[in-house]
Amino acid sequence: MFTGIVEGMGEVKAVVPEAGGVRLTVALPQGLGPGSSDEDFRIGGSLAVDGACLTMTSVGGREVICQVIPETLRRTTLGRLRPGARVNLERPVRVGGRLEGHWVQGHVDGRARMLERQSEGESARFRFELLAAELARYLVPKGSVALDGVSLTVGQASESSFSVYLIPHTLEVTVLGDRQPGDEVNVEVDILAKYMERLVGRESGFLAAAGSSPPGVRGRQG
Repeated sequence: MFTGIVEGMGEVKAVVPEAGGVRLTVALPQGLGPGSSDEDFRIGGSLAVDGACLTMTSVGGREVICQVIPETLRRTTLGRLRPGARVNLERPVRVGGRLEGHWVQGHVDGRARMLERQSEGESARFRFELLAAELARYLVPKGSVALDGVSLTVGQASESSFSVYLIPHTLEVTVLGDRQPGDEVNVEVDILAKYMERLVGRESGFLAAAGSSPPGVRGRQG
């Protein structure tokens, strides 16, 4: 589990095809990596790379290697990474730690393409087109969304597009500051919205099948 608060930007050193997926080598930024905590960077541990939760299969010096399976390549932008590219990095949140963004699983739901980047003083407004239109129902104004692993607040939302606002700090310390119209980003919608949809759907199915109120709820009489 992550929070969407990026801890640093790494640099892709190598992308090696492997059994339908790729082996991704990432150089870690200063302040992040072995030595910061024995538990943070270990073989088998998790690391969010541009919002996708990956398993570290090798840790050494200032570099980590992660395996990216075909499904992850299909659903995310990781398959387009090349040596020299910068990526957002975040370690999993610790139990009892500070939660400053929102609940982010690192399970990317799809991609979005930037339609417009507009400066608003020192800040910026980004507008995106959803490449998976079914995700639109999970985006609401003032709701949460993770883009390339960054926790953001939705500004406006329609059936095919949405906008977010980025402060100067976010533009400076995440790869979103590099994104331009035409670029694609990883999208993870709020997990609470998906659970709510599933639960409401089940409740509606129960009512339709039973033709009555849920258990414990009585109809009004006389």
